[in-house]
Parts: sequence; C-alpha cells; structure tokens
Amino acid sequence: MFRLTRPLFNQVRKTTTGITGLNIHHDPLPELKKTYESTLSLLSSIPEASVYRQGVEALTQRKLHIVQGVNGDAAEAEKQLEEGHIEESINIAQDELNLVSRMIEWKAWEPLEEKPEPGQWQYFGKTATAS
Repeated sequence: MFRLTRPLFNQVRKTTTGITGLNIHHDPLPELKKTYESTLSLLSSIPEASVYRQGVEALTQRKLHIVQGVNGDAAEAEKQLEEGHIEESINIAQDELNLVSRMIEWKAWEPLEEKPEPGQWQYFGKTATAS
C-alpha cells in the first residue's frame, strides 16, 4: 500500500520549483504575510505625498489582501498573485522591502540638490513637467 500512495503523495506535495537557486519554502504564506506587513510598516516613514509610497503601498496592500483571503492555499495565492511560484513572490516581496529601506536612506522624495539643465527632461520634442 505504501508503494501506491507514495507517487500520489509526491503529486500533492511540491518537491521543487524547477528554478535553479530557488528552493522550496515549506510554509510560504506566513512568510509572505510577514514581509508585506513589514513593508507597509516601513513605508509609513515615507511622506504620504510621495508617489513611490503611494504606488508601493497600494500594490502591497492588494497582495496582502490576496494572501489573507486564500485561507492557507498556496496554490491559490500563486494563481491570484500572478508572479509565478509562491517562492518567487517571497523573493519579490523581500526585494521590495529592501528597496523601501534604500529609498528611505536616499530620501528620494526630497527635491533635487541641483537644478536640472534646460532641456534635460525633454525627449523627442515633448516637454515633461518635473517638480
């Protein structure tokens, strides 16, 4: 009986991502939820008027809502997040968390230290407005 159930067990249990260097995470949803919550917490130290904060906050809240709504079903989370394997979603979330830390360090929302050269933001005959 064990010989018959083993192949069925392997079909249900994910054993590899098929991507070199991307290992299986055996409990991905709590890790993903924790990373999204950390990102949202860190974003609160960036001014609300920052376009970066607004964009990342909206995207992260959407992803967190998906993770909370799948009731522990990693396959459903993969499908709804549309980022490939759930392990890839964890990597993306960790990269975004690291980028938020760097953006805080760089203070990217502050005005430029030097005024741009005339025409610097002009491409293909179109003028862009930058503040």
